[in-house]
Amino acid sequence: MSAARARRLALFPTLQGYQSSWLTGDVIAGLTLVAIAIPEQMATARLANMPALTGLLAFVAGSVMIAVFGASRQMSVGADSTIAPVVAASVVTLAAAGTPEYQHLVAWMAVAVGVILLLAGLLRLGWIADFISTPVVTGILAGIAVEIFIRQLPSVLGLPGGGVSTIDRVREIARQLPRANPWAMGLAATVLALMVIGERIDRRIPGALIGLAVAIAAVSFLHLADHGVRVLGPVSGGLPSIGMPPARLSQVTRLASPAFTVAFLCLVQSAATCRSLSNGAEATEALDHDLVGIGAANVAAGLTGSFPVNASPPRSAVVAASGGKSQVASLVAAAAAVGVIAFATGVLTNLPQAALGAVLISIASRLLHLDDLKQIRRFDAFEFGLTVVTVAVVAVFGIEQGIVVAFVLSMVDRTRLAARPRDAVLQREAGTDHWIPSGAADPTERVPGVIVYLPLAPVWFGNAQYITHRIRELVDDAPEPVRAFVIDAAGVADIDFTGARALDEVVADLKRRGIAVGIARSSGLVPRDLERSGLLKDLGPANVYSDVESAVKGLTGPR
Repeated sequence: MSAARARRLALFPTLQGYQSSWLTGDVIAGLTLVAIAIPEQMATARLANMPALTGLLAFVAGSVMIAVFGASRQMSVGADSTIAPVVAASVVTLAAAGTPEYQHLVAWMAVAVGVILLLAGLLRLGWIADFISTPVVTGILAGIAVEIFIRQLPSVLGLPGGGVSTIDRVREIARQLPRANPWAMGLAATVLALMVIGERIDRRIPGALIGLAVAIAAVSFLHLADHGVRVLGPVSGGLPSIGMPPARLSQVTRLASPAFTVAFLCLVQSAATCRSLSNGAEATEALDHDLVGIGAANVAAGLTGSFPVNASPPRSAVVAASGGKSQVASLVAAAAAVGVIAFATGVLTNLPQAALGAVLISIASRLLHLDDLKQIRRFDAFEFGLTVVTVAVVAVFGIEQGIVVAFVLSMVDRTRLAARPRDAVLQREAGTDHWIPSGAADPTERVPGVIVYLPLAPVWFGNAQYITHRIRELVDDAPEPVRAFVIDAAGVADIDFTGARALDEVVADLKRRGIAVGIARSSGLVPRDLERSGLLKDLGPANVYSDVESAVKGLTGPR
């Protein structure tokens, strides 16, 4: 077995070659991580319609398993606001939220997601994440942010809320708004203010934890429950039992489709997290390894009665910023969380739901990447439109539907670009023998009667007719009779059979019109494709040139 393969199979890979000098940084990073994670994990449990304690269990499962199997040194895994709404929306169609049956099905989904991710990691399928574009990912996250905001707004305002769809929820909020509870709003505003202040001073400051402590103290000393402020209520502590909960097979099988959706979201976000922590080949190698760790974390979460987990870019960044050098930081955080689960759940009784809603709204704001949206809008109107459509579909109809629509639109857009590729007409750069696109920054000069055409794509059955149409169009629209036509193949990776036949037909047509045709700068697979298709024979081997200038001189010189 190779050394590289052995490293991939090793347990606790980030602890290999561990140095004692790392320990202090790892302990500090772990304590910082758990201080930030505790309020976030409990708040995220609300998104999944699960008890607050299960959020901490999810964090422990994620932290331990990524330490055992993960290759990224600072990756944090736990309950995640990106996937929690998908879980809730899927399982609530099978069982009422808050019931034991609902919680059992959520645990089953965690196991299903874990199995999918384990297989993806073992089969090295991390490359699948590359098939969804950045504008689509940005739109999905923004749509989830909108949904989270609308779902948590009633808690922050102290309203009962209601409604099934996003539009219904907005209507209910508008109808109930005159009955908003000022105490709940004040608590939420305080928590949000402390989070913002803490993050602006230093992102390692646990502003959310400080805010929740202040909110609990306010409820206790001011008896705000008597003023209509809803609290979390008794939270059962102690360590969980381990095992698969009872569930009907007919219901479990209906979780297959949403489980694949959740697994796909985990894969995409894990890839983004992994790439933010390392670069190039190292990130590619680590991703498949990390997927095994995240898959095992989901299985562990399900076996302890919790819900699916995911890699977290913000928490991972906190670990890195706090000086974490290995997954010892995750183990320290997991141990601290176990202590809270076992001994400190009593203090959560007076935790106001408005405070948890404020934490979730803060989390949602991190999913709304305004800078990315601005950059996409500046770069391309169509891709920005794709992002807007994704946001709307996710926010209004659901995340699963948004992913499907966005993926289809992405493929349609990519197919459109491949079928109608970009191209350029080249002219000679003034005073040189270089040929560059006309209209470039440097001045160019036309060679009368000569057209140099550069298609920027492989020539295949999807674009062959378009490319040959462009060739005829350029000849027909030329300001003077064309005597030489050069196809610059520098941007052509390969030519398929349909493309070769179409080019053969247009070459024959140009020859009949008395136009000399040549090909310049063919490389890679193109020379082989020209020969196998017979196009090289029809074109004439002498009419294949190493550069554009040679082609122009060869086609326009004495014959």
